[in-house]
Amino acid sequence: MDITLPAPGSPANAERRTWIMVTSAAGGAAAVATAIPFVTTLAPSERAKAAGAPVEVDISAIAPGELKTVEWRGKPVWILRRTPEMLAALKDHDDQLVDPNSERKQQPDYAKNPTRAINPEVFVAIGICTHLGCSPSKVAKGSGNPSVPADWPGGFFCPCHGSTFDTAGRVFKNKPAPTNLEIPPHMYVAGGRLLIGEDQSGIPA
Repeated sequence: MDITLPAPGSPANAERRTWIMVTSAAGGAAAVATAIPFVTTLAPSERAKAAGAPVEVDISAIAPGELKTVEWRGKPVWILRRTPEMLAALKDHDDQLVDPNSERKQQPDYAKNPTRAINPEVFVAIGICTHLGCSPSKVAKGSGNPSVPADWPGGFFCPCHGSTFDTAGRVFKNKPAPTNLEIPPHMYVAGGRLLIGEDQSGIPA
């Protein structure tokens, strides 16, 4: 079969070149469109990028006795505004605690005191039991909870294996948890806000 090709420079040849360019451009665009979702899956999500970043929290609205939980590095961080009664109860049971002065495990300097806090009124701790990583619950003094003793001063109870902590996160003796609750690095910033994840010379709000 005799196939006659269009002569160079002819309208037919120009039209053929135009179609080749359009087809190539369309193919390239499709390839780019296909690659974009793939590249996006390789890029870290905003949540992942923020996972290790400090978290700023407005604590001005936390009422006395109230516990607020925020997330930092994928962990629950408790912010408890202690009442005068809670603070007074911290003085009566050092002999029942494993480590009343937080000496057994590395802690920030501002955790090495009876209240384990920069500002005694505000307790900040990672809400994970130091035994096997369960999440304790807040149990108030006089709650009548059968899982804690009758003279319970108030604090936290881990339902998984029975570890108990006071409102400064200090673990009681003869419990599975070996150390006090972890205190994350934190500091106070302007406007009654708390910055969790950075550790400088904090000033009580």
